Amino acid sequence: MSGPAVDSAVSPGNSSVAIPTDIGGHILDLDEDDDLEVFSKDTTLTDGSSFNASMQTSPASMINQYKFEEDDADTKDIFVTVDNPESHVTAIETYITYRVVTKTTRSEFDSSEFEVRRRYQDFLWLKGRLEEAHPTLIVHPLPEKFVMKGMVERFNEDFIETRRRALHRFLNKIAEHPIFSSSEDFKIFLTAASGELTSHKKQGPGFLSRMGDTVKAVAAAVRGVKNRPQEFTEMQEYVEAFSQKISSLDKVSQRIVREQKEYLEELKECGPTYALWSQSEEELAESLKKVSGCVDRCCKETEEQVKHVNDHLIPVLHEYVLCADTLKAVLRRRDNIQADFEAKTEALAAKKADRDTESKVLSLAWDSLVGRSPEEVKQQKQQKLKGEIKEMRDDLDKAEDRLEWANNALKSDWTRWQKVMRTDLQTAFIDTAETNVSYYEKCLAVWEAFLHSQKTDAEGNGKVDFS
Repeated sequence: MSGPAVDSAVSPGNSSVAIPTDIGGHILDLDEDDDLEVFSKDTTLTDGSSFNASMQTSPASMINQYKFEEDDADTKDIFVTVDNPESHVTAIETYITYRVVTKTTRSEFDSSEFEVRRRYQDFLWLKGRLEEAHPTLIVHPLPEKFVMKGMVERFNEDFIETRRRALHRFLNKIAEHPIFSSSEDFKIFLTAASGELTSHKKQGPGFLSRMGDTVKAVAAAVRGVKNRPQEFTEMQEYVEAFSQKISSLDKVSQRIVREQKEYLEELKECGPTYALWSQSEEELAESLKKVSGCVDRCCKETEEQVKHVNDHLIPVLHEYVLCADTLKAVLRRRDNIQADFEAKTEALAAKKADRDTESKVLSLAWDSLVGRSPEEVKQQKQQKLKGEIKEMRDDLDKAEDRLEWANNALKSDWTRWQKVMRTDLQTAFIDTAETNVSYYEKCLAVWEAFLHSQKTDAEGNGKVDFS
């Protein structure tokens, strides 16, 4: 890998140390504390119980709201770049920030260009806000969180560079999304100063609210759904199959890269060995030197080929492994919304049954105690039940609108996601195939040139006939 190494031991006196941007990357990247993540597998943010009151609830408006247009690169009006990672050291923690540069022609922005610095927690906040506002839309995954047990260099250059690339892809996926790109939270993330962003982050749901959402999610999961539409069952089956296949490809590809690196290390030992051998074999010296040169050239080509696969194929496969987890979470949230609607439907039916089957015996017993006529007591109870039923019916109507909103959103975004996914994977596979073909052609040319030189030398000496 090219690029200067990053010194992990940052001087306490220097609170901000620039890290080179021209550094190569591996599949996983690393950061600090809550910033120790490389593609987010944490899909338990919201269970879909959070419903934005500002959303339109008319079924017709839902369909219009989530009608996704065909992507047109020529009409793209917002461009985001994540670069220039910096290490920050304070008395409490050490962390990495990244520069986020935005260029746009959108009228809702106060300027055409913005530059801010963000740490991983800020990206995580944005993802959570988008999922909270749109529980059944598909948010591209973030670098996942994991613990660095036993790791010495917390800020090695490959790790940071891979993190930067993943965050860059995340923001650009958001910028390309027809709904997320217009989100106020996304605008705040791209433009707000650090202090302003901190105040916005504090306005999110509190711990107890999130705990309440978690309890609702667990209850809905236990309750389950009774009449899930067939199309969402088919989505679930597709996601399960997709998850298994993409996970297998990810694991196999990573194993291949590891084996190629091992092969490369062994290959690097061959060149010097042939060169050393040439010093003790006078008649074979020239041929052995040429073999050494061929091996060295093949080493360089192999190193480039491994780096390409590591930088361009592995990250795409791993991101879609995490996308599968995201899809599962989205489908769970949709089921939770339906389960809530079904629970409200059952509760309303039960309340109506109570109204229709009210016991006269209880009315008479109550009447004997309070000295009122049975008819008066009955009317009061009927009036109370009527008010409760009206309130429950209103809640049910809202739940029905919410379910239809969620269904329409997911169906539209599902089609968009599949198109993007197929384009991403097809591009990665074709690019890898072309790189492999080029790699083997270059290595073949190296050895063919060697054979040609040996044939020419042998024919010139009249020793060997290669025809």
